[in-house]
Amino acid sequence: MKKAILSIAFVFGAAVAMLAQTEVVTGPAIALDKEVHDYGTIQQGGDGACEFIVSNTGTEPLIIAKCKGSCGCTVPKCDKNPVLPGETSAISVKYDTKRVGPINKSVTITSNAVNEPTKVIRIKGKVEGDPSATPATPVKVPSEGAPVNKQ
Repeated sequence: MKKAILSIAFVFGAAVAMLAQTEVVTGPAIALDKEVHDYGTIQQGGDGACEFIVSNTGTEPLIIAKCKGSCGCTVPKCDKNPVLPGETSAISVKYDTKRVGPINKSVTITSNAVNEPTKVIRIKGKVEGDPSATPATPVKVPSEGAPVNKQ
């Protein structure tokens, strides 16, 4: 008897899970090919461009109203034309690789999507300094108690 009840419960649960996966969103819905772009390690002055592909998985046109970078070193560009149901569009992001160090920035996408009207995507990685660049001359600071040479 327990096995029969467990079998029926399992079949019912599987049917509910399958129905939930095929549910169509009424209205515009946003989906992206990735949430994070990892540059890995790139050289200073290297190509800081990447692209995120936006899909409209809903039933009405998706309108991306705004794409905003978290700082001035991250510049996104998004197409203002409506993305029709089943179609895609690209958001290009350019990071300023003149800045040496870790990359951990975000881009906020504002749209009319019913599933996520505000969507945050990220870029990450590391910019290494140019090895051929001449290092700055270190400034010598006298240690505490050392005589200072005044001329």
